[in-house]
Amino acid sequence: MISEWVVMGAVCLTSAAIVLLWLTPRRAKPVRINAGDSPELSSDQVYLFEGTELVGLSDAGKREEAMIADWAGLKAHLVGRFPNFPETPEQIKQAGRVVVSPVDAGARQDVFCEWIDGVTRVHLREVEAPEPKQLQIDPVRAATESAPYPVWCVDPDGMVCWHNAAYARLARKVRGQDTGNLNPLFDLTDPAGPNSNRRRVSISSENSDQKLWFDLSVVEQGNNKLCYATDINAVVDAELAQRNFVQTLAKTFAQLSIGLAIFDRNRQLALFNPALIDLTALPADFLSGRPSVMNFFDRLRNQNMMPEPKNYGGWRQQMNDLVEAAADGRYQETWTLPSGSVYSVSGRPHPDGAVAFLFEDITAEITLTRRFRSELELGQSILDQLEEAIAVFASDGALAFSNTAYHLLWQVDPEASFATVSIMDTTRVWQDKCTATPVWGEIRDFVDSRENRSQWRELVQLRSGQTLICTVSPVQNGGTMIQFTMRSVVSQTAQMIATQG
Repeated sequence: MISEWVVMGAVCLTSAAIVLLWLTPRRAKPVRINAGDSPELSSDQVYLFEGTELVGLSDAGKREEAMIADWAGLKAHLVGRFPNFPETPEQIKQAGRVVVSPVDAGARQDVFCEWIDGVTRVHLREVEAPEPKQLQIDPVRAATESAPYPVWCVDPDGMVCWHNAAYARLARKVRGQDTGNLNPLFDLTDPAGPNSNRRRVSISSENSDQKLWFDLSVVEQGNNKLCYATDINAVVDAELAQRNFVQTLAKTFAQLSIGLAIFDRNRQLALFNPALIDLTALPADFLSGRPSVMNFFDRLRNQNMMPEPKNYGGWRQQMNDLVEAAADGRYQETWTLPSGSVYSVSGRPHPDGAVAFLFEDITAEITLTRRFRSELELGQSILDQLEEAIAVFASDGALAFSNTAYHLLWQVDPEASFATVSIMDTTRVWQDKCTATPVWGEIRDFVDSRENRSQWRELVQLRSGQTLICTVSPVQNGGTMIQFTMRSVVSQTAQMIATQG
C-alpha cells in the first residue's frame, strides 16, 4: 500500500515538473552571426512567442537569435521579403492561422503563423515548385509570374507589396541588390496629372549613366496600384536616330541656296528652310503655322511672288493640277516674276505621300544666257555683213559658224538641219563644186591637228571658172576659220587702193 502511494507521488511530481517546464519561458543564449553566413532565409525556421516575447526557436533559427529578441525584431527581419507580415501576434490570435506570401513571386518560401493555446508559432518554410497540373489550374498567376516584363503592386504607402521575377531581375540590374528593398524602382507620380495612367519613364543604373526606357501603365486595384512596365529602349533609340537624322537634314537644308518646302500627306507645310523665306518673302510666323498648299500659293500670288494668273476663275483648278503634277514628279516650270526675277520651280514626290517644292533663283543664269545669246546674235550679224564667205570649225571638226556669203557661194544652209555638219561633209561639198585640188585634204588635216598651226592661203577654182582665194587661219580653243574670197574682187580692191594712193 505504501509503495502505491510512493508511485503515485512520483508520477504527480513528474507531471508537475513537465507542466512547470512548459510554462516557464526559455531564454536561449545569444548566438553570434558569423560574417561568412548567408543572409538568405534558411528552411524550417520556427519561432515561438508568448505575446510579443520570444520564448523558443528551432535550431535553424538560432542564427538570427542575436537580432531577433521579440516580435518587432522578427518583423524587421522579415518585412523586406514579407511586407504583409502581421504587426502583432493579436492578428494571428483573431485569425487562428495566417499564411504570408513573399513579395517576390518567384521565391519558393512563405511564412505560416498559427495560434496554439496562448503561444504564437511562426514557421518559415519552403514551398515546393508547382506541378504542371497546378499551373494549368491557375494560368493567370503563372502568366503574371512568368511575364517577360516587370509587373508589381504598390500599396497605399507607396511600397512594393508584390512583384514578379522580371521585376526582380530589373532591380538586381539597376540597383545591384536583391528585392528586399521595398522602395519602387519607378516614380509613379505623373506630371501629366493623376488621371493619366500611361506614361513614358526612364530609370538609370547606379553603376552607369545609361538610361533604361519603359512604357509604364498603372491600374488601380482597390487601395493598391498594379503596375506594368514594357521595355521600349529599341523604340527610343529609333526615335533618337530619326531625330538626329532630321536635325542633320535641317542643318544641311539651312545651308542650301534653294528654297525647300515639304508638305505632308495632309498637304500642310511640314518642313522649310531659311532660303525659302529669302526667296518668297513670306513671314517666318506664317510658315511656322503650317499653312496648307492652297494658302501657301495664295500668299505667294498676293505678294506677286509668282506669275500673275490670266484666269482667276480657274486659279484653284490650276493649283490642284500643280499639286497633282508635283506628286507625280512632273511639275517643272520657270516663273518670270513682275519684279524681273526668274525662278525655277519644281515639284517632287516625297515618302509617305508628301510633296516637296524646290524654288531656285536663276535670274543671274538667265541674264547671263540672254547676254551670251545677244552677243552671239551680234557676232552673227557682223559676219553676215562681210563679203567674204566665212566658215568656222570647232576643235572637234564640227561647223560652228557660217555667214550669209558662205551660204550663197556654196548653195548650202547648215542651220536648216539639226544634224551636226563636220569638216568631212563640208569638204565634199567644196570638192563637188571645184576642180580637183589637194587643198581639201590639207584643210582636213589642219582642222584635226593641234600643233604647227599658222595661217596659210591657196587658190582654188570653181567649175564655173572663177578663182577663189582660200585663207585658213587658226582661232581660239583649237578652232579653224576658213575664208573664201573672189580673186577678181581682190584685184579690184587692190586697184582702188592704188588709185586712191
